Amino acid sequence: MKKLILFVFFFLSILKATAQQEPHFTQYMSNMSVINPAYATGTPSVLNLGTLYRYQWAGIKGAPKTMTLFAHTPINDKIETGISLVSDDIGDGAKKETNVFADFAYILQLDETQKLSFGLKAGFSNISTNFNGFQLNSGDVSTDLAFEENVNETTPNIGVGAYYFTDNYYVGLSVPNILKSEHSGASNGQINSFGSRKVHGYLTGGYVFDINENFKLKPAAMAIFVEGSPVSVDLTANVLYNEKFELGAAYRFGDAVSVLMNVNVTPNLKIGYSYDYTTSNLSQFNSGSHEIVLLYNLNLLGKGYDKSPRFF
Repeated sequence: MKKLILFVFFFLSILKATAQQEPHFTQYMSNMSVINPAYATGTPSVLNLGTLYRYQWAGIKGAPKTMTLFAHTPINDKIETGISLVSDDIGDGAKKETNVFADFAYILQLDETQKLSFGLKAGFSNISTNFNGFQLNSGDVSTDLAFEENVNETTPNIGVGAYYFTDNYYVGLSVPNILKSEHSGASNGQINSFGSRKVHGYLTGGYVFDINENFKLKPAAMAIFVEGSPVSVDLTANVLYNEKFELGAAYRFGDAVSVLMNVNVTPNLKIGYSYDYTTSNLSQFNSGSHEIVLLYNLNLLGKGYDKSPRFF
């Protein structure tokens, strides 16, 4: 219990500082709908479904657990709509945050191969805490005013993005949550700040290089910008074999090195897994992070479809 409390105090100190607060995703290229509302496939009559589960810093009691869900489909050759959800849990219920959004993308056909889309997210964010029975030391209930009253707040939020793409490469720029929010609690007539949510900007990009008929190289990158915090940079390189098996590695500067694996079980179903080895000073307290992703393309017309392979 004491380790859990120390861990939660560590995270709440991060919330009170101007630092990155959104969850990391090693397989961000497979989770793009959550990051960028402008992400689009342009595949008619196909509903793209996906879910991702991340267990960060395994072995630490109360370590973050994040789940995302998304679904999106083209309405026509210019409009794509969808929904996205992010659920983040720190401290086994001590702090939960849920974001639910409706996504809208408008696609411009620049030429036969190039497209540019602009996206909008609109929805709400809910944050709740459960500090009941928190103890600073064995047998001593916390007297810190910041933990005296639980928080349960729901606030509206919006996000924007742009996404330029072809069959072989893409560049995206987005801000999933534009509105800043200040979470607070009241006790004895006094408002106690719990933490403020900062605006996060995402710059992403990826390319597919044809090595030969069987092998393709897929480098990708993501940079996250937060006011008052160092830029977080992820570099990833995957090798795709026979358009079915994918193996790669990633590096998050100053934080982790990762291995990734994806399998196209069927033309419509893709399953992926990644493992992060922590390189920061937290490495002595955890055994790494795990991430599982599941992607499925549902043909709404039930007649099958013919399309070139989509790599992102």
